[in-house]
Amino acid sequence: MGNRTLVILGSNRKNSLTEAISRKALLQTEFDMIDLLDHKIAHYNYDGHYPANDEFEAIISKALPYDNIIFATPVYWYSMSGVMKVFFDRLTDLITIKKDLGRGLRGKSASMIAVGADPTIPDGFEVPFKHTAAYLGIQYKGCTYYATEPKKI
Repeated sequence: MGNRTLVILGSNRKNSLTEAISRKALLQTEFDMIDLLDHKIAHYNYDGHYPANDEFEAIISKALPYDNIIFATPVYWYSMSGVMKVFFDRLTDLITIKKDLGRGLRGKSASMIAVGADPTIPDGFEVPFKHTAAYLGIQYKGCTYYATEPKKI
């Protein structure tokens, strides 16, 4: 059952444009989706102690059987969404206190879907995704950017 794809959706609202665009972009691809809004993820904590209802480890465990992980996020102030940033901050746990889970991600591939109002993706937007993937032994395959109509102020 090779080549399974998981989308980790990091929009800060339900039924978002990012979700709609991701689903349309992947119309020809069989995939599962985890919406980070459906899960309780505590902010990164240097001592590694989190509330009992924190679901970060469960999300990573769910991701392990997949070969391809796609991070889908809107562009907020030239960066990933807040909910995606909290998730990415927690990846630190995979190289410090949960190394066994982190090792399970080695050899997978990851890519990104970004949705924003600017005509092109902001400079440096991909840097955290590229470096995080490299650090965890994941092959980063790039970003697909979808520009929406910018709102006039």
